[in-house]
Amino acid sequence: MKNNFYFKETFSNIYKLPNKRSEVTSQILYGEKFKILSKRKGWIKIKSLYDRYVGFIKDKNYVSKLKISHKVSNIEANIFKNPNTKTERTLYFGSKLSVLEKRNGFARFEKNQWVKSKDIKKITHKERNFVKILNLFLKTKYVWGGKTNKGIDCSALLQMFFYYNNLFYPRDTKDQIKYSKKKISKKFKKGDIIFWEGHVAICINSKQLIHAYGPEKRVIVMPIHKTIKRILNTANLKMRKISKINF
Repeated sequence: MKNNFYFKETFSNIYKLPNKRSEVTSQILYGEKFKILSKRKGWIKIKSLYDRYVGFIKDKNYVSKLKISHKVSNIEANIFKNPNTKTERTLYFGSKLSVLEKRNGFARFEKNQWVKSKDIKKITHKERNFVKILNLFLKTKYVWGGKTNKGIDCSALLQMFFYYNNLFYPRDTKDQIKYSKKKISKKFKKGDIIFWEGHVAICINSKQLIHAYGPEKRVIVMPIHKTIKRILNTANLKMRKISKINF
């Protein structure tokens, strides 16, 4: 069975089991590459070729060839039937697409499907300012398994910075902790990653962090030390590791 398939819907939940009532463990975005492991009654078991994440999606809306040239650089990009007719569909941050033509400030990526050129960048574009990317998701609601501005979890918020920059980073916090190198200094600085059991936050300066925080039900900026104390008092969790965004 061929390995190189590309997802062609705006996004889909990835389920733990081949059932929509099953737990949502992650999501797959337009243009994301995956391998099919097996098929079962309208479902396919996939492995993401980006982070090797395994789960189930419906057996539809994918192709074996897609010449990726651009990616969505805004929090979302409205899809147009033509440069004058907006639809209700959108592509989400980090989605990867093949631009077929450009016209009057728009880019066509499929038949009768256009996005504004200002909402995309070339696939090789690098955004080193991680705060700029994380801030795109501010006030996004907390959703377990989510990775778009319709809902996102703490580990996806961090991973999406690396995904956009075409760099590997694990999907789940438990794997991110193992993958990230421990920082020796305990003094917090911009770019520090703070890990707890099952949770992660990123320092945007020496006093504040940003995270998708379940108790607040959204992506939020909070004081570092007050957050550490709150998580200890409410969840009885101590910090497990301090790392740093390396880019």
